[in-house]
Amino acid sequence: MTVRTLGDWLAYLEQLHPVAIDMGLERSQKVALALGLTRPAPRVITVTGTNGKGSTCAFIASLIQEQGLKVGVYSSPHLLRYNERVQVQGVEATDDELCDAFAAVEAARGDVSLTYFEMGTLAAFWLFERAALDAVVLEIGLGGRLDTVNIVDADLALVTSIGVDHADYLGDSRESVAYEKAGIFREGRPALCGDLDPPAPLLDRANELNCPLLLRGREFDLDVTGSAWHWRGRDAQGQSIELRDLPLLDLPMENAALALQAYALLALPWEPAQISAALSRTRMIGRLDRRQISWHGTPLNLMLDVGHNPHAAHYLAQRLAARPVSGKRLAVFGLLSDKDLPGVLTELVAGVQDWAVAPLPTPRSYAVGDLQAALQNLGAQVTSYSSIALALDAQCTKATADDEILLFGSFYSVAEGLEWMARHAKEEAANGSTG
Repeated sequence: MTVRTLGDWLAYLEQLHPVAIDMGLERSQKVALALGLTRPAPRVITVTGTNGKGSTCAFIASLIQEQGLKVGVYSSPHLLRYNERVQVQGVEATDDELCDAFAAVEAARGDVSLTYFEMGTLAAFWLFERAALDAVVLEIGLGGRLDTVNIVDADLALVTSIGVDHADYLGDSRESVAYEKAGIFREGRPALCGDLDPPAPLLDRANELNCPLLLRGREFDLDVTGSAWHWRGRDAQGQSIELRDLPLLDLPMENAALALQAYALLALPWEPAQISAALSRTRMIGRLDRRQISWHGTPLNLMLDVGHNPHAAHYLAQRLAARPVSGKRLAVFGLLSDKDLPGVLTELVAGVQDWAVAPLPTPRSYAVGDLQAALQNLGAQVTSYSSIALALDAQCTKATADDEILLFGSFYSVAEGLEWMARHAKEEAANGSTG
């Protein structure tokens, strides 16, 4: 019998179901029952939201792990390797582990057709149940109510933010999006929301289910003053607690504040020094991710960000404005065609002096001509290239040590950038060794 590699499995999963996205829980529930899956861990935290899911999950995992507990994290999409989606104690699942998990799901599914995401989610749960975890943090893939991750009843359900994205599946209003995301709430169990203006359907659903609802700006909040930030919230008994003089973070502190409130409800040790250390060490590749490279001997500054909708672009613009550069900002930008191009560009066009646009390596990409036309209509200086790599080459050639190159617009953009950086580092090393 031929043994499938991870690459073989992923290629197989891509053609297993007639459509890539097919919302609903029935198929996954049936196969989970056949697999004997119950709960991936004693503590389950589920996180949804238009933006900020990844960093919120990372913060929660860091906080729990700081207490010596064993934590699993399931997230999507990945940047470079599928293995990134399934992690235990911050370590990615191996190819062999994932292959075993896919084989188990394949054997159990019978004639049930599963999507790529459904197969991957069930495989992750299968691995988590076998890892003897203390807690899992599960990132919703799309929406909430009908997302495969939602087959598990969460002890804590978090909504990071609510904006219009994936309108074909979630509706074209914040109200419809809020309804879908509130679908992860469970009867009588705490629900948390980091959006300062949660639409009525989210509040209504929490009320219907008698969920203790903790809202940012009401039960918990943060305040940034100078070189520190302060947090206040509620513990598991509903008592007021606070943390003061926390160091500023590179990742969004709004998401750290939400993660802190979730952690406070888990009734785990509350040691300010440990909490501060856990938050400070949390990193996410491709989220406000600052790097420095050598370009033919000149040090250059790069910022990588996967932001791809107006909400994320607005936040990115705020963070860029708060940290100006002495030179110029030069962008490298690509976007998927189902995203709000004008909404993204309007937020950032004023803060970038030079744009390089390129198509992404997927049929779902915006055509480069459309990207260029949209920026020209906004009065931007823009040049088009045939790939993200060539656009990066061009912007690095233009840039000085005082400038910053901003690569953003999609997970595809950042993935291409990371691969480009790895190739460039090898070339620089080779040139240095022979020079």
